[in-house]
Amino acid sequence: MSDEQVRWLLKVIQPEGTLASLPQGASLNREAHAGLLGLPVDIYATELGRMQKEASEAAGALLADPAAASMVDRLPLRKGAKVVAFGDSLTSDPQSWAVVLREMLARRRGTDGISLTISAVAAETTTHGLVRIANVINSRPDWILFLVGTNDARTQGPHPTKTLVHHEETARNIAELRQRVSSETTANCLWITPPAVNEAQVAAHWGLARFGVRFRNEDLERVAGIVRAGDGPVIDVFSTLGSPPPSDLLMDGLHFTVAGQKRMAFEVIRGWSKLQ
Repeated sequence: MSDEQVRWLLKVIQPEGTLASLPQGASLNREAHAGLLGLPVDIYATELGRMQKEASEAAGALLADPAAASMVDRLPLRKGAKVVAFGDSLTSDPQSWAVVLREMLARRRGTDGISLTISAVAAETTTHGLVRIANVINSRPDWILFLVGTNDARTQGPHPTKTLVHHEETARNIAELRQRVSSETTANCLWITPPAVNEAQVAAHWGLARFGVRFRNEDLERVAGIVRAGDGPVIDVFSTLGSPPPSDLLMDGLHFTVAGQKRMAFEVIRGWSKLQ
């Protein structure tokens, strides 16, 4: 297996999060996770450590920019605030924007005691999110950062006739997520639109093609529009990053390189820091 294939498996499949909801999922060790991916444990551990180091370096590079550091200072977070990043593989990635953001908060505002928990599972739709949101609600967060809906727009096979979740159902699911959070918590919400993809790159990628995955940006834009239409602040990365995003930001046409996740983290802190 090539280094590129190993990295893709660790960034996308993520058995740690995918299996965590099973009765004994949380107790599985690194050897089990590596075995599920068909990797020797030493390669698994080495590559995971390398990716975590790169994410930490991305956080440091962002904080080296005085403007970005000032944005982190201005984030509307009280001392001891509890933040949850909720989503799918774009967020559960070991190099995700949420990982980079957590590192930035620890470095820049470490004395404030702010926690950022990542509640994200690869391949989930907004329907899955409705199942998992109870755990987030029960944790009594101060902020929930939502990046959901990408997999609603996913299609299967070379000639698909439907998305995994119809856009009308996506709208109902997102409305339900908003309603539950507003009625059952005092949390503030920040919504992030799904980004666009490189359609041709997704279709040709060895890993995504194996699972028959396809996307159309017109479907993703429809989901982004649903997110934009809701109440409260929204960070529109679909528009900001372009359709498709620049090639250096994408690993397989869908998931981000560490440079892409770094850019996502920047867009989040830029939009979030403007809120009062």
